[in-house]
Amino acid sequence: MLEILGITAPIFILIGIGYLSARGRLVSPEQVLGMGKFVITFALPALVIRALLEKPLAEVFDATYLLAYGIGSQLVFWAGFLFSRFVRKDSLSGSALAGMGMSVSNSGFIGYPIVAMVLGSPAAVALALGMLVENLLMIPLALAIAELGRQNGGGARAALLDTFKRLLRNPIIISISIGLALALLGVRLPSVPAKVVDMLASASAPVALFVIGASLAGLRAGGLVKDVAQLSIGKLLLHPLAVMLCFALLPPVDPVLRVAGVLFACSPMMSIYPILGQRFGLEGRCAAALVVCTVLAFVSISGFIGLLT
Repeated sequence: MLEILGITAPIFILIGIGYLSARGRLVSPEQVLGMGKFVITFALPALVIRALLEKPLAEVFDATYLLAYGIGSQLVFWAGFLFSRFVRKDSLSGSALAGMGMSVSNSGFIGYPIVAMVLGSPAAVALALGMLVENLLMIPLALAIAELGRQNGGGARAALLDTFKRLLRNPIIISISIGLALALLGVRLPSVPAKVVDMLASASAPVALFVIGASLAGLRAGGLVKDVAQLSIGKLLLHPLAVMLCFALLPPVDPVLRVAGVLFACSPMMSIYPILGQRFGLEGRCAAALVVCTVLAFVSISGFIGLLT
C-alpha cells in the first residue's frame, strides 16, 4: 500500500498545490489558462513527438492496443448513453455528454503523469495511441450525437464538419502527424531541436497537474447526486474494467502497454468537460462530475495500480 501511495500521492499533492494556489489567489484564472494552453500547445505535442521518434515505428504502433482501447471506450460510451436515454429519460444531448464523460479520459493532464510514474517511458507511447482513439473517434461521435439533440436538419452534418476542422487544428493531432511522418521517413531530430523537444516534454506532467488543481478551485458539486454517481461509477470503474476485458479477449499486447491502457482509462474525464457541456446547457452537471471524479480518482487509481502491479 505504501508503494502505491508513493506513486499516487505526489500526483494528487501537485493537484492540491494547484487548487490551494488558485483558492489563495496566488495565481489568477488568466495565468491558469495560459499554463493550460502551454501544456496543450507545446508540452504534450513535444511529448508525443518524442515518444514516436524514440523507437522504430513498428514498435510504437500497436493495432491491438488501439482496438482494445477503442472497443472498451465504445462499450462504456454506449452503456452510458443508453442508460441515460432510456432508464433516466435524459435528453439526447444529455445522454451523449453522459456517455462521453464515462468513456473519455483526461489522458494528458492526469493519465500521463500517473502512468509515467508507474511505467516510465512507455507511458508516452500509450498516450499517443490513446489520444488517437479519443480525438478521432470518441469526442467527434459524442459531440455529433449531442448536436442532434440540439438542432434539426443539418445539425449533425454541421457538427461533424466543425469537429473535423477543429481536429485539423488540434496540436496533439498535428504532433501525431509530424511524429508519424518523421518516423516513417526514418528522420531523427538534430541534437539542438531534440533537446528543446525533450525539455518541453519534461514540463508536461507537473504543469498539467498544477493546472488541473487550479481549474477545480472554481467548480462546485451540489444537487446532482444521480448524475454524478452515474458518471463517477462509469468513468472510474466501468471504463477501466471494460478496457481490461478487451485486452483479455483480444490477441496479446505488450504487458506494459496493457497496464498503461487500463490506467489511462482509470483517469477522470477531461478538464474541458464542463466547457463542452456549456454549449448544451449542461455545464453544472459536467462540472460537478469533474470535481467528484477527480477527488475519487485518488482511491480508484490506487486500487487499480495495486490490482495491476
